[in-house]
Amino acid sequence: MKSRSESLIRLKKFQVDEKRRSVAQIEMMVADFERMASELDQQIEIEQQKTGISDVAHFAYSTFAKAAIARRDNLLASAADMRDQLEAAQDALAEAVEDLKKVELLDQREHGREVAAENKAEQDEYDEIGRLRHMRR
Repeated sequence: MKSRSESLIRLKKFQVDEKRRSVAQIEMMVADFERMASELDQQIEIEQQKTGISDVAHFAYSTFAKAAIARRDNLLASAADMRDQLEAAQDALAEAVEDLKKVELLDQREHGREVAAENKAEQDEYDEIGRLRHMRR
């Protein structure tokens, strides 16, 4: 019985660790997307200053700036999608942590019952020894 509960606890801990890694990975991806979008913003601003044209609708607007804007918008959209995935991953992590706590609590209860049964058996032995000694006198 003990090995089964220990195996279940190990499994739940593994699942929690996997969910934590997933959350951390998604957080890094969101941060990377936002960092790259910020760098593109800077490049767009530099290009607009170089050309002197900041109106995207202008016929002579820089094609590099247009491409950078499209890339930046795609990165920001991806970051928003990843935030949704992050929220789902955080929910899954919270659920996995709850499951682990439940299993650990059940294991503690079972262990407590085992200890209580052992203590009772030991006390019964002492009581029997004491009773036998008392009867001999």
